[in-house]
Amino acid sequence: MNALPADLPQPLPADLGEQVKNALREDVAGGDVTANLVPARQRVRGRVITREPMTLCGIAWVTETFRQLDPGIALHWQLEEGEQAQTDETLLLLEGLARPILTGERTALNFLQLLSATATEARRYVDAVAGTGCTILDTRKTLPGLRTAQKYAVRCGGAQNHRMGLYDMVLIKENHIAAAGSLTKAIAAARRLAPRLRVETEVETLEQLDEALLARPEIVMLDNFTLDDLRAAVARNRRAGSPVKLEASGNANLDTIRAIAETGVEFISVGAITKHVRAIDLSMRLEFTA
Repeated sequence: MNALPADLPQPLPADLGEQVKNALREDVAGGDVTANLVPARQRVRGRVITREPMTLCGIAWVTETFRQLDPGIALHWQLEEGEQAQTDETLLLLEGLARPILTGERTALNFLQLLSATATEARRYVDAVAGTGCTILDTRKTLPGLRTAQKYAVRCGGAQNHRMGLYDMVLIKENHIAAAGSLTKAIAAARRLAPRLRVETEVETLEQLDEALLARPEIVMLDNFTLDDLRAAVARNRRAGSPVKLEASGNANLDTIRAIAETGVEFISVGAITKHVRAIDLSMRLEFTA
């Protein structure tokens, strides 16, 4: 089995092998009854083609899929992870025994079409704000069980991960503020209970922003601010000489993202990158050999 390319975005998810194992279990269960129609020693050559422009992502998942089925399958990638592919371009050449290739085809393509779609969407947003100095972030709006995979794909597309889950960053929202008694109290409690973690707080008005700037979280999320209010928020933060970074959030799309970035915010979080993903159209063509 070919080794993984050395330049894959790091780190690869620790649960990658388990994701593939679960996907194969879901599809194969007690055995691939249709693949058994093919002679056991029959060999094939094949290629995977994209039917639309895309950013390639998922090499490690495809490799692991076929490794778990038959380490003797040879994979020859024609592009590198994160590279752009055009319509009808060949992504992968593969060869080996027909049965395990047929068995793994759908699982491998499912991973490849999902992760490439996520990376492709991330790249669209990154390209849309190019030159503004603004960074595109993902969110936790991911497919259950595949968060680390989609977060990896986001990085392949050139965007950055926000937080992985509820455990690696404090993000204070409206209900947390209400429970704590005030935004200031909520930030103080976060500093006390999780002193080693970054703290971010959501605000819904410029007045809340002023309170947040005094409490000094690392990031303030400006929730559904208008463009005028985003510009005002950036100006207030600069006048305060604050080290706080500003993140715009709420219904950003490819039509609005550039204008949001040009207000001067450092970050824009975009749930659509992982939530509204549409699978890339891929095809595997096989040629049966002696």
